[in-house]
Amino acid sequence: MMSPAGWRHGRIVHRLEVLLGRYIEENKLGEAFGAETGFLISRDPDTVRAPDIAFIAQDNLPTKEPAEAYWPGAPDLVVEVLSPNDKTGEIDEKIQAWLAAGAKLVWVVDPQLQSVSIHRSAIVVAVKTGNDMLDGGDVVPGFNCPVAEIFTALG
Repeated sequence: MMSPAGWRHGRIVHRLEVLLGRYIEENKLGEAFGAETGFLISRDPDTVRAPDIAFIAQDNLPTKEPAEAYWPGAPDLVVEVLSPNDKTGEIDEKIQAWLAAGAKLVWVVDPQLQSVSIHRSAIVVAVKTGNDMLDGGDVVPGFNCPVAEIFTALG
């Protein structure tokens, strides 16, 4: 049982959903999924994870929608927005689980540091802040936005 996320977390997730989702739809790149979407990333024992945002590229979408309750396999892009009570070890474990399951890119958004860490493998990590551009690389080709735009204050 998890507590609901706070309003800052929700605002950041929504901003990224709008920015990323609009770009994905306009360019017909694939399908984006919102928070609470379960992805079955391993079996025996079954492991289901639900990122804050997920994206599956058009080339990786099946011709028929899966019949299972949870999407079978990992998305191409996983976005996790940190909450104040997240523990570093748990986040590292999530990142490794996503990558091991086949995710090509994991973004970890840190509201406190106003940064995004970009994970392509266990050892390839980049951190973007402020006016640095967050881009989708070869996973979401052409997508980019200033990191600061994700954290812009209300009003």
